Parts: sequence; structure tokens; C-alpha cells
Amino acid sequence: MNKEDKAAFIAKCQGFLRPEQFLMDEPMRLHTTFEIGGPADFLIFPSTVEELQQVLRLIHEYELPLVILGNGSNVLVRDKGIRGAVVKFNGPMSSVRVEGNRLVAGAGALLKDVSAAAAAHSLTGLEFACGIPGSIGGAIFMNAGAYDGEMKNVADMVRTVDKLGGTHSYSREQLELGYRHSIFQTNGEAVYEVELLLQPGDKAAIDAKIADYTQRRESKQPLEMPSAGSTFKRPTGYYAGTLIDQTGLKGLSVGGAQVSTKHAGFVVNKGGATAADVLGLIHEVQRRIREAHGVDLQPEVRIIGEE
Repeated sequence: MNKEDKAAFIAKCQGFLRPEQFLMDEPMRLHTTFEIGGPADFLIFPSTVEELQQVLRLIHEYELPLVILGNGSNVLVRDKGIRGAVVKFNGPMSSVRVEGNRLVAGAGALLKDVSAAAAAHSLTGLEFACGIPGSIGGAIFMNAGAYDGEMKNVADMVRTVDKLGGTHSYSREQLELGYRHSIFQTNGEAVYEVELLLQPGDKAAIDAKIADYTQRRESKQPLEMPSAGSTFKRPTGYYAGTLIDQTGLKGLSVGGAQVSTKHAGFVVNKGGATAADVLGLIHEVQRRIREAHGVDLQPEVRIIGEE
């Protein structure tokens, strides 16, 4: 991007976005749950679908690379940061409303809030999401799941904006939801609204299930330390955390990155960790598990940015 194009892009964005919605050279460690990551050239927070359409059209017009982020909870941003534009959803695009058995949420709505709204209206099916530290847009993108539940079971309609600013609606059958996969990983469209179809339930039973999942999560997972959630995908026939634990890797560290001593399936930032530390630790865990068990662990966390 030459200086003239950069200046024109900035001027056009600043023409309709407030200063707090358009940040330049912004450290991504401030916007990810890992608290790691170099600067993004542009970090943009659209507050309406119309702003999102304008932003994506401009990004396409100026041929900028694009990264779309939800809560920043399942990503590791490399130390050199992200070239191009990052579009992140926050408060203004986080509304949640209930219409009968349907729950409609903006992409930025946190899963814990969506799960709580469902429970408040005695709707069952979303209890599994009560502790997943992500947004609903990100949850659809990754088909997030926990405790034998996943978004695939409840997602009924997803609305998106494409790179030219066009809007689309996807029915349940069109989402291609599989293990940590959706169609949006390949088509690059930005999810802006999700409609869930839930079932009427008993509020006491729903609340009890959420309390149980919360207790299990808090007792077993290192929620007090920065992380990106489960680091590795579940290998066929195994559990990643169990394999790592059995191999004696709890507490293994590279720089500020550590295999959690509380749950071996998590790599945590114990203070000042760089992306290079985390990647070095991931590679060392992969090497030792392959050596000990003949199993290839694949990262569940999205690794993005410039090497």
C-alpha cells in the first residue's frame, strides 16, 4: 500500500467512524485473551451492519489483507503483528434478544451472556456455552463446543457481509459445521448476526446444569491466567490434555509460555510471553507427543499475523 492509498483509506474511514472505532498500529496484545501480539496496521470496530458494509468495501477497494475477530479468545497473534485491517466486534454489535424459542444475537455478544439470556427465558440447549470465553460470531466461525454440546446443534440462521458489502443469510444446512470448522473459514465472509433455535426447558434444571459446568470449568481450567483456551484439537481416539499430562509435560515452559500445571491442554501466558515463546512450546509439545505416542497434535488456536 503506497502512501497516497494509505492516506486515502484513512481519510475515508475517519469520515464515518469515530476515533475510538478506528485505531492505527494498535498492539493486539490489548485485544486478545492471550495478551500477546504485535501491532495491527488498522483495528476497526464497526457499530452497525451499515458501517461493517462500508468498512469491508473499503478494505476490498484498497486490496488490504483482512482479519475478522470476535472476542480474540481463540487466537495467537504473532509478534510482528498483522498487516492490513482487523475488524473486531464489540459492544454496539453485541445485542441479544429472545423471540419465542429463538435467540438472536449480534456477532460480538459473548457466549456467556447469550447462554445467560437463554437460561433467563427458560430455553435449553445452550448451557454448554456458559463458560466458553468467546463471542457468538467466533463460536460459529469455529463451531465452538464443550461438554458434548456444539454450535452445530443450535445454530439455525447466520447472517453475513461479504467483501463487497453484500449481505447473505445461511440456513443450518448451509453452514458446513464440523469439528472446529464452518463455511466461513473458507468463504471469508463476516458474520454479523446469529439466530439460534432452542427448546423450552425447566429453569431450575437449566440453572443447575450451568452451575455444574461452571464449577467443573473453574476447578479444572487455568482461568486465572491469560490463554487462548484449549491449545490443541482433540486427536482421534485421544484427549490432547490427557496425552500431554501422561507424557509429563505439565509445567514445561519456553520463555513466558507454559503448559498449565492445572490443565495440560492449555498453554498459558505466565507473564511477558511472546508469540515466539508460545509457538516454540507448541512445537516442543508436538515433538514429544509424536515421539512418545505416535500422535500428531494439531493446534486448535488460530495462529495469525506476520512471522
